Amino acid sequence: MKRSVTCLSISILLFAFCFAASPASAEHAFIANQGRKLFRFDENGSLDWEMEIGGAPHDMHVLPNGNLLTHEGTRVVEIDLQKKERVWSFDSKSLATESAVELHSIAPLPNGQVMVALSGEGKIYEIDRDGKVHHSITLKRDHPHPHRDTRLVRPLADGGYLVAQEGDGVVREYDHDGKITWEYDVPMFGKPAQGGHGPEAFGDAVFSALRLPNGNTLIGTGNGHSILEVTPAKEIVWQVHQNDLDGITLAWVTTLEVHPNGHIVIGNCHAGEDNPQLIEIDRDKKVHWQFKDFKHLGNAVSNSQTLSATSGVIR
Repeated sequence: MKRSVTCLSISILLFAFCFAASPASAEHAFIANQGRKLFRFDENGSLDWEMEIGGAPHDMHVLPNGNLLTHEGTRVVEIDLQKKERVWSFDSKSLATESAVELHSIAPLPNGQVMVALSGEGKIYEIDRDGKVHHSITLKRDHPHPHRDTRLVRPLADGGYLVAQEGDGVVREYDHDGKITWEYDVPMFGKPAQGGHGPEAFGDAVFSALRLPNGNTLIGTGNGHSILEVTPAKEIVWQVHQNDLDGITLAWVTTLEVHPNGHIVIGNCHAGEDNPQLIEIDRDKKVHWQFKDFKHLGNAVSNSQTLSATSGVIR
């Protein structure tokens, strides 16, 4: 009898050890938008706070000081997230010569200036906090449109820019002088274009592109429902398509984040209430974390940023 109890005790201890030693799924605090509101969720998925803003942003960046750089329509704003107050703003429409312009991407620059990509004008500006333009480049646009010239634009280490040009269905790399040094035409994979925003839609309305340390480019194809990694020679070496993730349907693939462990956090917009708005996967397409909240968020979460990992994240 004593031996049986001892064996049972050892088994329980071994089970407890194995359970404790197994790696837990990642949980992320994050900030996201739904329409004209910002929401912050903690690592347990509970809502910390929400804030009304003056427009639905497509881009946001948490700054080293903890504030948020984002935009309300064409107005670039820095928000103190503790006080939920705007501490700086600049209306980029004042830079435009065209009457119809939209702002979909902004980014902090290493020198303290701010990048502003103005669709309709077809230009990228580097401005200081007084709104003075220190540099600008003009984008190639095959199908110019104030709503579709660009989605996310990312500064590169060499001073150039990687630009997701939604209306053209192309990712273009520009050097600091505005010369195109690389471009990638997002493939349709032999499928016909299908209008709309949900899972039934299809196209090449590319939303995001990140340059990886190996020189490849990771692309969120928007209504192409996919993530593609392509080489400088434009070869696809890794991809995730609409139904590759177990139990999840991808719709409008928006933001991408590459974490130091190699995992990728995906924004999944317009996918409907059966699907999560945020998903974390590894290179084997295993889902490590997902977030779905249709009480506070909804079907139009166009942008987000995880807060748990503060360094080494490519976004």
